[in-house]
Amino acid sequence: MVVYPAVFKKDGKYTSVTFPDVPEAMTQGENLEEAFQMAEEVVGFALEDYKTMPKVSAMDTLKEKYPDDFIALIKIDMKKYLKKYYSGTVRKNVTVPEYLAVMAKDDHLNMSKFLTESLERKYSL
Repeated sequence: MVVYPAVFKKDGKYTSVTFPDVPEAMTQGENLEEAFQMAEEVVGFALEDYKTMPKVSAMDTLKEKYPDDFIALIKIDMKKYLKKYYSGTVRKNVTVPEYLAVMAKDDHLNMSKFLTESLERKYSL
């Protein structure tokens, strides 16, 4: 779970949203509710490219920098985000010791299902 401050600015008909700590994350909505919905999606999309999560700015500093704008904290669970937006399947070739492959075949074990369940347990999904 990560939390980043977002700056909401009324810009004519739309409300724009920027993230000072994640400059690639920019969006807008026709109203505040839509802007909030778009904010979570866009920050998740931008954070996918980060190896380490950016440092979070202090709210006091942001309030001084953006005195006329609305600042809110947007939280996102990156594990749930990735599961939601990448729910398709991909083919992966794996190598296992031969004796385990024989045992799995004898037990009629579905290797794809087993690997998926094991990875979901590992990542608490």
